[in-house]
Amino acid sequence: MAKLRGKALVAQSGGPTTVINSSLCGVVQECIRSDEIEAVYGGHNGILGVLIEDIFDITKETKMTIEGLKRAPSAAAGSCRYKLKSLKESRREYQRIVDVFKAHNIRYFFYIGGNDSMDTADKVATIAGENDYELRVMGVPKTIDNDLAETDHTPGYGSEVKYLATTVMESGRDTEALYTFDAATVVEAMGRNAGWIAAGAAVAHRTEEDAPHLVYVPEIPFSFRKFVKDVKETYKRLGRVVILAAEGLQDGRGNYITEQTGDFAKDAFGHVQLGGVAETLKSIIEKEVGIKCRYNKPGTAQRNAMHFASLTDVNEAYLVGAQAVREAVAGGSGFMITLIRESDHPYQVSTGRANLSVVANGEKFLPRDFMNESGNHITEKCRRYVLPLIRGEAPVTIGPDGLPEYVRFKRYPVEKKAGEFKI
Repeated sequence: MAKLRGKALVAQSGGPTTVINSSLCGVVQECIRSDEIEAVYGGHNGILGVLIEDIFDITKETKMTIEGLKRAPSAAAGSCRYKLKSLKESRREYQRIVDVFKAHNIRYFFYIGGNDSMDTADKVATIAGENDYELRVMGVPKTIDNDLAETDHTPGYGSEVKYLATTVMESGRDTEALYTFDAATVVEAMGRNAGWIAAGAAVAHRTEEDAPHLVYVPEIPFSFRKFVKDVKETYKRLGRVVILAAEGLQDGRGNYITEQTGDFAKDAFGHVQLGGVAETLKSIIEKEVGIKCRYNKPGTAQRNAMHFASLTDVNEAYLVGAQAVREAVAGGSGFMITLIRESDHPYQVSTGRANLSVVANGEKFLPRDFMNESGNHITEKCRRYVLPLIRGEAPVTIGPDGLPEYVRFKRYPVEKKAGEFKI
């Protein structure tokens, strides 16, 4: 494969994670090391920034800032949930992306994100080919949901689970102390269609006393009657109960038990907006079991908790970012970097790659054998899968005021060359 000289552009998409910037750091530092890549640009707010030509020069940032990305939460380049549809429906926008790349001699495109991002990257590669414009496109996996196909796990998941498991553990101690008054607690985990997060955080349950005592995931149809029975039995046995539930719980007909209706029922990607599982289960417990119940919703805090990130997660996020650049410089295009688990003891991973189109159209669900027969807690197989991903503490710089210090890009703007474009 002939060498390809030009600039690179990297962008981030979807919900931020604790380690998405570690992947960004891997991309940027590996690009800087490459003789073929002349400069590294960032798309401000993901693909949306490319469309409106809001791009900035990352190579003008200090080395300290770039290195500091490994210890900074959220998406330093700015993220988005802007939905590009099919090539037929959004061809004008895809063509615009290629036009912007041409105007700046961008020959390498790295998109850090989940399924929708991989779909966008795949279509950008397709239309670049139709324009006879040589562009190497690589996807870098990111999602706390751990539901990307073709990879053992995704960067962002380990840190999410490490933080949430600890939150559940500590919530359990609170309930244990006040069980004579607050006898039950429901903790709501993110997870629309897949229960990876709820199941992963359940590793906090190391003894019968430890929370969570009950765990519910979207893959197993939720029965209100069985739920009440589970709670009553646990309360009778322990005198208290802590429940960990994924936000996307569904009934036997596949309907979300908290599905919203009306004008704001769907987000920009067409995904159904969910109400509060925690509130719903709290009401059921108080009405049907007759005990006082509280609920906790960590919300977005759980996906940006850099102060308690998994070192394994940080390192692997960097790895997939750097590997994406190496693959592209070597001639690869149209792939997402994957993580392959080589062994659990000792834990070892290697990288592979999967076609963007396969990842975009796939979804990885929690295996049934990761949950017990009753469908209300995890198995040892799930525990063995999760534990290596949450090990190690990532270093964070603490300022003189006792709080973490996180870097922020200066975002040196790149001159616009592609003309005006209205979205």
